[in-house]
Amino acid sequence: MLDGRSQPDHMLWPMTAFASATLESQYAAFQPVGIIIAVIWYLILVIALWKVFTKAGYAGWLAIIPIVNTFVLVKIAGYSAWMGLLYLIPIVNVIFHIIVSLRIGRGFGHGAAFSIFFLWLLTAIGFLVIGYGSDTYNRARVEG
Repeated sequence: MLDGRSQPDHMLWPMTAFASATLESQYAAFQPVGIIIAVIWYLILVIALWKVFTKAGYAGWLAIIPIVNTFVLVKIAGYSAWMGLLYLIPIVNVIFHIIVSLRIGRGFGHGAAFSIFFLWLLTAIGFLVIGYGSDTYNRARVEG
């Protein structure tokens, strides 16, 4: 209804369509920035994991392959690589990742606080510290 204070519904459609198109173009403008940030994050993680893998006795180039590097981390944690399939199950993957982080931290001589904050929450930073620090990997610490 026209009461002098509001516009009819058929008059609002062009404005909402314009606002929607404007928002979509703004989101599209930020997409390359997000891709660049994701690639930089991935490269930092690969550099960190490469050193961690070599310290643990695995080939460093395995850090480049996205799914394979997860299975290698599970093996560094002292589990069979098949246990890496637990990452496919929702909720279980979060709990399993915490357990893997704790065991990797223990294998490199770190406690639970380091493992939770740096290997689980700030993954790239934690693996950079382990990889480029003076930490040594001891499989007996993981299994014991």
